[in-house]
Amino acid sequence: MKRPDGREPNQLREISFLPNVAAHATGSVLVSFGNTRVICSATVQEDVPRWMKYQKVSGGWLTAEYSMLPYSTLERKARDISQGRLDGRSSEIQRLIGRSLRAVVDLQKLGPRTMWVDCDVLQADGGTRTAAVSGGCVAVAIACNRLLGEGKIKDFPMKQLVAAVSAGVYEQTPILDLNYPEDKDAAVDFNVVMTEAGQFVEVQGSGEEAVFTADEMTAMLTLSAKGIGEICCLQKQAILTADHSGPADLVSLVSSFSKS
Repeated sequence: MKRPDGREPNQLREISFLPNVAAHATGSVLVSFGNTRVICSATVQEDVPRWMKYQKVSGGWLTAEYSMLPYSTLERKARDISQGRLDGRSSEIQRLIGRSLRAVVDLQKLGPRTMWVDCDVLQADGGTRTAAVSGGCVAVAIACNRLLGEGKIKDFPMKQLVAAVSAGVYEQTPILDLNYPEDKDAAVDFNVVMTEAGQFVEVQGSGEEAVFTADEMTAMLTLSAKGIGEICCLQKQAILTADHSGPADLVSLVSSFSKS
């Protein structure tokens, strides 16, 4: 079986994290999974949601928003605001991002504040939700480091890193990190979210008018664990780099896009 881009079944696309791309965010990163590119930013609001106040819930809150920019796909995608409502797919994805990040953040240590994680898809070529989770984690870590450095929190609130990757069965072969042509024709499609310690946060999987065996599911989960381990190593490098670099300039962004 030959993949459309020539990768091995267990091979990730080229993945990169370019930190500090949004000057006014507390933490930000441009994440690239091959030709899929998402800007993830974390912004801190010194307040908590009204429901937390009414229910007297202590600590802080973390929530996410996800959107695909109109030019991110081959055919222009209308903005959700033009439809008057958030579409079901975007709503599902932003809930996934929020759940994934809250799983690794101690909200008590965050304190009485809200961290908004915005994930905006610049270019879509499969795996936008997994890129958003992985990039969102980096943005949150950078933001937490800044809060700690400014003395707004006493302890680093992230317990560990979290990342996500897709896996599937394509031409009867389990593969890792599907791009759009593979995602479109895959018989089975999985999205897996795991911590750096190898613990599962969420598994989304279904047959696309097909069924799959226990062995195929095990193979996809094994591939995902391998890929997430590699992604977490890249996340750590980006977080360390962010502490020693200023906002990314236009040249850096253009350079990042020209690599693919």
